[in-house]
Amino acid sequence: MLHIPTIYMTESEGRGRGIFTSEAIEVDDIIEICPLIILPKSEIQLLDKTMIHDYYFLLPDDSENACLPLGYGMLYNHHPEPNAEVVFDLPNNFIQIHCIQAITAGKEVFINYQNVEIEEKKPKLWFDVK
Repeated sequence: MLHIPTIYMTESEGRGRGIFTSEAIEVDDIIEICPLIILPKSEIQLLDKTMIHDYYFLLPDDSENACLPLGYGMLYNHHPEPNAEVVFDLPNNFIQIHCIQAITAGKEVFINYQNVEIEEKKPKLWFDVK
């Protein structure tokens, strides 16, 4: 795991824990690189019966497998207009969190859990968006 030293975890109002920054982050900065634990499709139904349900990612390939990102990777909250994005590097089993909109000191880093171009392929969210 590699991340910029200015990010930290704290309570996010109405969302539980979240990732924030103590200094500004510029567009195109890599916020974090998170190794992945790949989870086979056959285990996803089991995960859905645990607390892990809220933390795993589906892989953006046709495998229908999932993954658990290490580091802070599981703790970035959703926002429909995010200031960061998840970039998968599946051959190397990691994700990068990239800044896509400048983030000022003290602000939360958000990703979009539904970051899919085709509306029909967007995963259904399991919570109300705040």
